[in-house]
Amino acid sequence: MKILGLETSCDETGVALYDTEQGLLAHALHSQIALHEVYGGVVPELASRDHVRRIIPLVRKVLSEAGVAGSDLDGVAYTAGPGLIGALLVGVSTGRSLAYGWNIPAVAVHHMEGHLLAPMLEEQAPEFPFIALLVSGGHTMLVKVEAVGSYEILGESLDDAAGEAFDKTAKLLGLAYPGGPALSALAEKGDSKRFRFPRPMTDRPGLDFSFSGLKTFAVNTYKKEGDDDQTKADIASAFVEAVVDTLGIKCKRAIQQTGIKTLVAAGGVSANTQLRKRLREICDKEGAEVFYPRPEFCTDNGAMIAYAGALRLQAGAGEALGFEGRARWPLSEL
Repeated sequence: MKILGLETSCDETGVALYDTEQGLLAHALHSQIALHEVYGGVVPELASRDHVRRIIPLVRKVLSEAGVAGSDLDGVAYTAGPGLIGALLVGVSTGRSLAYGWNIPAVAVHHMEGHLLAPMLEEQAPEFPFIALLVSGGHTMLVKVEAVGSYEILGESLDDAAGEAFDKTAKLLGLAYPGGPALSALAEKGDSKRFRFPRPMTDRPGLDFSFSGLKTFAVNTYKKEGDDDQTKADIASAFVEAVVDTLGIKCKRAIQQTGIKTLVAAGGVSANTQLRKRLREICDKEGAEVFYPRPEFCTDNGAMIAYAGALRLQAGAGEALGFEGRARWPLSEL
């Protein structure tokens, strides 16, 4: 079964073709970083317009690279939410229209389910059940995954997600957009021991997260200590270590509470090298295994949507002729 996947939830246009027998056949991605860089953040209207320009050429490119025609496909999957509603509607309307024109099924995919299942695209994939740490730009959550569609939210961010805290702290320090990767790179040059940042909500039971206070602590430290290059690097290093420690503590707690010895980390922040090192150390001590998507599939991409859509279609899912984008869509509703 060959499934075309479309991802347009924010500022990256992703298209991919997945075959349930042969695996990933082709994929392409257009990033809007250069478009939004001058504004220091994503401008929703500009994002939507750029998706309109890019999506059909990318579909043609992917099908051409795979040597597949639209008539050869068995379904079209598209991200229906959560995300920027204008951007979502580009992918939703395109995906549903292509499926209608080719007379094949269409399936709406939850963006976070795509991230959650992205490690399944790797040669060494995790087996169910597992604990998933989802750390993308706007979401931080721990999920108990029993099977496709069987998800229990163990904990989530009560305010800023880790990715948002990364980006906002980077902007405070005057780093280039996108801030998260720039902050992580700067942290490598700093002394993480110079400043001691808090580890939010780790001194109480539970698996929820809170990163807003950590961002405020970084702001206050910056105002107090000055803005020379070394101080910025030391603040960045202390901030990253605090986030990594917090995520690691909660993952260890989730493993111990559930008894599940398989951990998946996915989403843009999961590409962070410091986080990967810490999770590996924790899993080694707990006798657990940790799995990640390859770095190019940590950020938004069409491959994860095509894969999730394939599993959904195999399970009998499908959409009526109408379509809908959902800016907010709790994973627990799946």
